[in-house]
Amino acid sequence: METQHNDNRSTQYKKDSLTLSGAVSMGTGVMIGAGILALTGQIAELAGALFPLAFFAAAIVTAFSAYSYVKMANAYPSAGGIGMFLQKAYGRGTVTAGGALLMYFSMVINESLVARTFGTYTMQLFDAEPVGWAVTALGVGVLIIAFLLNISGNRLIGGFSLFMAFLKIGGIIIFATGGLWIADISFESVIPQSSSDTPITGFLAAMALAILAFKGFTTITNSGSEIVDPHKNVGRAIIISILVCFVIYMLVALAVSANLTLDEIIAAKDFALAKAARPAFGSYGLWFTVGLAIVATVSGLIASVFAVSRMLAMLTDMKLVPHSHFGMPGDIQKHTLVYTVVIAIFLTIFFDLSRIASLGAIFYLIMDIFIHWGVYRYLRKEVKANGFIVLAAITFDIIVLGAFLIVKASTDMLVIYAALIGIVVIFVGERFFLKWQEDEGS
Repeated sequence: METQHNDNRSTQYKKDSLTLSGAVSMGTGVMIGAGILALTGQIAELAGALFPLAFFAAAIVTAFSAYSYVKMANAYPSAGGIGMFLQKAYGRGTVTAGGALLMYFSMVINESLVARTFGTYTMQLFDAEPVGWAVTALGVGVLIIAFLLNISGNRLIGGFSLFMAFLKIGGIIIFATGGLWIADISFESVIPQSSSDTPITGFLAAMALAILAFKGFTTITNSGSEIVDPHKNVGRAIIISILVCFVIYMLVALAVSANLTLDEIIAAKDFALAKAARPAFGSYGLWFTVGLAIVATVSGLIASVFAVSRMLAMLTDMKLVPHSHFGMPGDIQKHTLVYTVVIAIFLTIFFDLSRIASLGAIFYLIMDIFIHWGVYRYLRKEVKANGFIVLAAITFDIIVLGAFLIVKASTDMLVIYAALIGIVVIFVGERFFLKWQEDEGS
């Protein structure tokens, strides 16, 4: 055990350091990033012409999912967020620790997805193919910037996130509404017709990726001890963030559908919005859209690193995960910032966008099922949750996850192998760690 020096190694949470608007800006900051920028093409590839409806269906599933988090956040607001929710339901054990780490790694995976999206869109400014070392270098660079801003403190992060949120939300609305207007759209042209070419498993798998675009609302729960009036405002921030993102996602999906053919969307894939800007706005539209992408990804990373590192710090305080200072000065929050960014950099270097997104979706949906079952089985009466809504959320998650795994089994088994290995390592590792702690304490 390392000796505690005069510098305080414990986590430091500043009560009332985040307002409701700051929490909403952080939630939308995490959500409106790689989800809509990089996943639109991948979702279109799976759902075909029905891809705008995949976002709509994902919003419905997310609404059911958010119910449990709002109920839990109103009852138990804390910096631990998901970790604390799982502990309330399952106690201090392997399920709690493993489920919390699934959430942690799904968010770190999302950060690497955002980082590579930043690199992919930035390369469009140079009319270059978004592949190779340049995308990786740009992604690593923006992660380092997010780290430097995060060590500056909550107030600066909250103010910066609020400014960036207004900037990118306004810009994306201009892109979407302008794209629809210029395309001279009609109701029939943007509302996709059913197609026998789209299998139900493909549509459901597309929903899994679209849900990934909404899951950033969970990061709000990790700031529960820092938000003003948390018993009310954590839940409010979650609901407002989801509603804002739903409107924006639908507008963008319809604008892309109105300006590009399905084949063009799939071909563009990782930078579909930049591609859609060309026919709608010309070369100026490309610069405008790439600028929006840069703002969205940078602000998304800053908000995500802030929330996720605090979640890991709380798990450390709860003694659910091992921790070493590695000779670093400062408190645990600063250490978890380092760990989070280092892992995200590793993923950014070694994984592509499609596989990063797939791993994140699998980890998140499994963790989500743990949360809902814990609420239904152990906490339903305590948090005053409606059992039907919670069971519906579990059912939706299982259906979507099952379809996604079926599609990946036929197209990219490596993703399933990587997810399976990751899950086994997390839960087996936690089992040994917690058993070691018990033995040390006895």
